[in-house]
Amino acid sequence: MTVDGAGGQVVEILGVPVARLDPDAALAAITRCYDLAAPALVAYANAHTLNLAARDPGYRAVLRRAALVLNDGAGLALAGRLRGRPFPANLNGSDFTPRVLALAAARGWPVYFLGARPGVAEEAARRLRARMPDLRVVGVRDGYFPPEETAAVVEAVRRSRTGLLLVAMGNPRQEFWLDQHLAATGARVGIGVGAFFDFAAGVVPRAPAWMNRVGVEWVYRLAHEPRRLWRRYLVGNGVFLARVTREALLGIFSRE
Repeated sequence: MTVDGAGGQVVEILGVPVARLDPDAALAAITRCYDLAAPALVAYANAHTLNLAARDPGYRAVLRRAALVLNDGAGLALAGRLRGRPFPANLNGSDFTPRVLALAAARGWPVYFLGARPGVAEEAARRLRARMPDLRVVGVRDGYFPPEETAAVVEAVRRSRTGLLLVAMGNPRQEFWLDQHLAATGARVGIGVGAFFDFAAGVVPRAPAWMNRVGVEWVYRLAHEPRRLWRRYLVGNGVFLARVTREALLGIFSRE
């Protein structure tokens, strides 16, 4: 894994090196990735992401190959503190991605939105352009396409000549997709953004700002989508806590 601009400031959590950056430093790191012109995968890691990576060595390898992995949520904040290396800020994907887009607008980077249900990415792009008139969205495509259409989707992204590719397919599919296809799309930076298009389009309501600041947006999401998310949060959060506590204790014992 390489973290451009992170200066080696990473903490490894469940086998995945996560950058310890404040928002400005993270934006600077993404800018350096973009300027290098080599394809760079950027991922957000939350408790669910790292639970998946702990069970799937292939997914863990994808995250380890990423140019930049950013911490998202209270679970990562706790894991950093347990390791004695707290994160400077919570880089929640739904809040930090608009800052990346503002950076893209300011620098004139062309952006492509790929993912979510039909119509959602289009509405997200419309609303975001209304907020950021200089945002150059050069293409939009939903994420509901069969495998046999993947080559055509990659070619459509390549023809758009985008520099920044946002992919909203959920974990782990979006990171696997970017790991396999980013270079062929011609994009310089690809970011897996999860439910961001749903939030930006107004399809899924966001939690109150105070919940986002303290990293408990998951409580709000669970209340609104209990059938889909109960296992991820009610079971997954406990599993993650057990894993990172064990990892921290093993680290203490190994130092002693």
